[in-house]
Amino acid sequence: MSGSKTSTTDRAVEAYLTQARARVDAVLESWGVRAGEWWPAPVPAAMRYSLLSTGKRLRPTLVFAAAESVGGTAECVAELAAAVEVVHAYSLVHDDLPCMDNDDLRRGRPTTHRAFDVPTAVVAGYHMVALGARVLDAGLAALALGPEARRGIALELFRAAGAGGMIGGQALDLEAEGRRLPPTELEDVHRRKTGALISAACVIGAMAAGAPGATCEALRGYGADVGLAFQIYDDVLDATATSDQLGKTAGKDAAGGKSTFVTLLGAGPARAEAERLAARAVDRLRQAGLVSPTLAGLAHYIVTRPN
Repeated sequence: MSGSKTSTTDRAVEAYLTQARARVDAVLESWGVRAGEWWPAPVPAAMRYSLLSTGKRLRPTLVFAAAESVGGTAECVAELAAAVEVVHAYSLVHDDLPCMDNDDLRRGRPTTHRAFDVPTAVVAGYHMVALGARVLDAGLAALALGPEARRGIALELFRAAGAGGMIGGQALDLEAEGRRLPPTELEDVHRRKTGALISAACVIGAMAAGAPGATCEALRGYGADVGLAFQIYDDVLDATATSDQLGKTAGKDAAGGKSTFVTLLGAGPARAEAERLAARAVDRLRQAGLVSPTLAGLAHYIVTRPN
């Protein structure tokens, strides 16, 4: 996973991320406008504020890249990718609430409950789940997939978001504050809270493009590894970067008494573990016969990004 940040591969990944962001933001903008038809003010404004904030758009980018890796096209899965981002954005709104992580800064600007108020942020987050389902349904209808494939993709998204994934991981994370978790428990928290939706993004892209089951499972394994690597590297950034660099409050893990891979291993070994997982993710693709410079480049990006 070594390489210069100015290498040709890295420039290609940065260009791909930029293109993916533009593609998914156009979809989010369209659905953000429609939200005003369904929910009373100021909820739609809070939803649009959350959806269209700056961000990496990593999860929808993985939907695009996974679909392309098995012969699909990014344009065909744009709404599915946007649905994944809607669910992710909802999770950030609720994670930042005073009753959760109690954060004031997200993606370089005030969190939704600071820009509006706590009740509005809570309601906006709940409605973003419903919006995600609407976006997903529209994307599935446009693809004209059969009932079984549509059901499978929907289950991937909402299982990843539910008690066995993102929501369950957040609950475990809150419960663990002030305790030193052993590595296996900490890994479980990370794989649920962060990794589940990243892994689902890869599977959704592959399923939408009609990939066979074995290929989808290889991409699930890739996504699981890069998802865990992403969160471990986030731990490293939280301990080593500034709030200005991150666009969110640095040092929150230590201030909250959270167990992280940095507190367990130290910053250097934690970084090395993230790099090991990213390399293993790429090896999973190789073993499955999937040739995707984009997915390989994204794995490298995940453990070298500045924020």
